[in-house]
Order: sequence, then structure tokens, then C-alpha cells
Amino acid sequence: MEPVRPTGVDVPAEGGARSGAPDLVELLKACGRGDQTAFARLYDATSSRVFGMAVRVVRDPAQAEEVAQEAFLEIWRTSGRFDPAKGSPLGWLLTIVHRKAVDRVRSAEASTRRDATYHQQNQAVEHDSTAEAAAASLEARRVRGALASLTPVQREALELAYFGGYTHTEVATMLDLPVGTAKTRIRDGLIRLRDTMGVGA
Repeated sequence: MEPVRPTGVDVPAEGGARSGAPDLVELLKACGRGDQTAFARLYDATSSRVFGMAVRVVRDPAQAEEVAQEAFLEIWRTSGRFDPAKGSPLGWLLTIVHRKAVDRVRSAEASTRRDATYHQQNQAVEHDSTAEAAAASLEARRVRGALASLTPVQREALELAYFGGYTHTEVATMLDLPVGTAKTRIRDGLIRLRDTMGVGA
């Protein structure tokens, strides 16, 4: 299917036929019978409305063209199901377009969330060299026991960095501190832990 480009031929807002305008109900019935000429006329009569709806939802003209093409494909496949007793033809068309556009937005948002989650799960965690030495030589239970010797602010920062696995920058953000202050608290806490537990530098 060619990219959707508004043709300038359109139907009234209420979807009714005006003088010289195509009867959308009849065109949909003909499409349901596989009439490609009727589908081309339907496309010409409604493409600007379809594209307009798509671009209002997805806010990107290129993606709106893809959404409109997907919508017209579904309209062609399901035109035989249209029931004029349940609503106007234009309303039926735009409902399909709106659903396709919302699906596209949700899919993009889900993809963004997946990318962000992957990045967070695979992001290398910065480790202070003292933290690496402590992690390599001390059991977690001993470290937790020694935490009681720390000041509350040191313990809070160290628990986030050591047990939570957060970077210095993330700890600073979570505690609303400058990064330098967070690093100092973590480093001082680790040194105090090392001294308390009798671990060599």
C-alpha cells in the first residue's frame, strides 16, 4: 500500500454524504464484497481524516503514516462487518485508527521501558577500590555486624552502595547529597569497617 497522503477529498465531520461526496456506507459495503475501486474511493474520501487522527495521537507524521496504512488495511479486511445501525461509517473508521494509534504509542512506551530496564540491569556498578577489597575479603554477615560501629549517615550511604549495589551518583541522588559528599561518606564508612574488623589495607 502506498504511504498515506491526504488527498484533499473528504467527507463532512458527521460522516454524512453531501452533494458530490461519496456515500461511505455504500463504499464500505462494496469493500466488504472485495471491490477495490470502492476501497480506492473510500481511501480518497477519508485519508485526510484518518491521517489527522493518527498524527494527533502519535504526534509524529512518519509514524502517523504507518498507523494510517495499518488502519486502512484493517478497514479493508473488516469492512464487511460494518453495521450502519451501530454508528456512522466515519466514526467506525476513526475508531479503528484511534485504536491502532494508541497501540503504537503503547508499544513505543513499552519498548522504552524495556530498554531502560535492560540498561539498569546491565549497567556497570562503580566500586571504590576499598569496597572491592572489603567485598573480596569479608563475609556479608561480618560486614553487617560491623555496621553498628558506623555513624548513621555513614551506614546509610554504605548500605545503599554496598548492599544495594547503587553507584556513588545514585546514592547521592537518593540521599539528596553532592556526589563528593556521598563518596566521602562511603569511603569513610568502608575505612572504619576495615579498621573495626582488623582487615589490612
